[in-house]
Amino acid sequence: MHCISIETHVQASLQTVWSAWTKAEHVQKWNFASPEWHCPSATNDLRIDGEFHYCMAAKDGSIEFDFWGKYQQIILEKQIDIVLGDGRHMFVYFENSPNGTLVREAFEPEKENPEEMQQMGWQMILTNFKNYTEGLAE
Repeated sequence: MHCISIETHVQASLQTVWSAWTKAEHVQKWNFASPEWHCPSATNDLRIDGEFHYCMAAKDGSIEFDFWGKYQQIILEKQIDIVLGDGRHMFVYFENSPNGTLVREAFEPEKENPEEMQQMGWQMILTNFKNYTEGLAE
């Protein structure tokens, strides 16, 4: 399986990072690639076969879509395996590092956009996650 990989180091505890990644009220604050977008609603049923649904929308109301998936494997504070709504696979890994917590994502690319664009967009979202999470009180 061919995957695109991205990662970031978050200067926060593994527990804080896990919470910011998995709780819908946090996801709404970071799950967008640019200031013109936002995540007006999010639900997350974090269990095997549970689903997440994140509304990703342009702030001007011109477009929105449901980014969703179903959990295949969850290892608390270590790994999440997901099948996205369109059948692609996504993997998220969390590990302690000297700089706090390393978060790595690997996902199968979709076929509509160039892989470089997908990698850049997903990395921008991961950077938003990092910035938001580092701002949370420990």
